[in-house]
Formats: sequence, structure tokens, C-alpha cells
Amino acid sequence: MIPLWPEGVPGKRDIGPEKVGDGYTSNVSEATLTMVGPAVDRPNGTAVIICPGGGYVRMATAREGDQYATWLSTLGVTSFVLKYRMQEYGHPAPLQDVLRAVRMLRSRAAEFGIRPDRIGVMGSSAGGHLAASAGTLFDNPLGRTGAALDSVSARPDFLMLMYPVITMQDPAAHAGSRTALLGARPSQETLTLMSLEKQVTPATPPTLLIHTQADTAVPVENSILFYQALTRNKVPAEMYLLEHGGHGMGMRDGLGTSSLWPRRAEEWLRDRGLLTQAK
Repeated sequence: MIPLWPEGVPGKRDIGPEKVGDGYTSNVSEATLTMVGPAVDRPNGTAVIICPGGGYVRMATAREGDQYATWLSTLGVTSFVLKYRMQEYGHPAPLQDVLRAVRMLRSRAAEFGIRPDRIGVMGSSAGGHLAASAGTLFDNPLGRTGAALDSVSARPDFLMLMYPVITMQDPAAHAGSRTALLGARPSQETLTLMSLEKQVTPATPPTLLIHTQADTAVPVENSILFYQALTRNKVPAEMYLLEHGGHGMGMRDGLGTSSLWPRRAEEWLRDRGLLTQAK
């Protein structure tokens, strides 16, 4: 467990003990990274920070954190499951946590056996919103705390977004994530800032998007909006819109072609040179 804020959590408040159970984590005040190393015979230097989903209320740590890390390990990738602050802190605490994670890994890449130019962020659902925040708001002042590490680039080198929450604006917004992150009455300015399809620039990193038509919680329009913005900005992007599999499908079998998404993701990583041995 690697603490992200050894100098003290920004704006720390007493919210009581963290809750862990049934594969979920909630009530987080101490953001951390949990490292899962690559398979012993195939380390390739690529790192992925994994942001589990859960509507900014809790994290599906087992299904969308540990499980993905185990899979990525077989591909030679070093994973870091991010435990981030959520509704008890609200915006911009999660953004600060994910950007601090990128900066910390980049600054200590040699120590972790990873390449500083091969650090990606993967996220599911609200964790996908957090990952996409890292890919669009990496230079935003809200993501800085005045620490020395702020001088290190927080831009991820690639994004992998699973059924992500993207927009904070109706009709496609996931209302629960919006309220948990931004409160009941966010300003129009904040809604626009955190509607990440509006924050894409040519500097947004290459992105893989995976979403299903059967997702009734976070509409597939979220991924489509982000893909369209990436395309307008000439950012390399690949998107798989699949038929079966409700929200939070993880890596379940029995969902037709949707169960094959890890193969598509592996192909995408391979095509981008992220699974080749770093020289």
C-alpha cells in the first residue's frame, strides 16, 4: 500500500473509519495505490493506474480493481489500484488523487520498474470519469496542491475507459455520480468543467472505450460523446460498443461478444506498442 499524500491529505477532515467488505471500499480519507506486479517472465515496463467504479459513493475494488490488475499482470503490465476520496470530500479531491498518482509513479518510475512514458489510467463507470478527468484536466490548477511533485507532468500516456461516466449534463448524465461528486446544486461552470467531452484537446492521450448497449445505468452516449470529441481533436481512439452486458459487467463470462473485451483491449495495447519489452 503506497500512501499518496505522505505529507498530509489536502483538506483532511474526520469522516470516521474506512469501510471495506463484500468487494467494496467506501468512506475513504487516505488515498493509496496498491501495486500488483507483472507476471515474472514478462515485465514490459508499462504501468496502469486502475480506478474502480461505484458512483463516487464506493469503489468496486474486487471486480473493477483487483480483477483487472490480475489480468493486466498476465500481459506483463504493472498495475496500481487507486483508492481515491469520494463523496465525503467531493470535487476536486478525486482529481487531486488521480493526478498525484500519475505524478508519483512518473517520479519514481525506476523504483517500480516502469517506464515514465508508459503510464496509463484505466477506469470503470465513475472510475472511468476519474480516468478521463486525468486525461483531460491533467494541467488544471484544481489538481495541484502546492507540493513539489506538482512540477512533474500528470498527463497519462493512455486511457482505458470501461462504460465510463463522461458528461455531467442531461440527458446522458449519471445523476448519482454527479450529485456525489459535485453536490446537489453545482454551478454551470463546474458542470461544464466536469463534462469531460467538453475538455478534450489534442493533448488528450490515446484512448480505448468499451461500453454496451444494454447499459441502463450509464447510457452508451457517454462513450460516444467522448469518442466524437477525441476524433474532432485528432486524438487516436478506438471504441467498442457491444450489445450485451449491463452496467458493471467486469469480466463476466456468458455475455456474448462483450465477454471478449479483454482480448480487444489486449490487441489495442499491443498495437500501441505497450506490451513490447521496454528497451
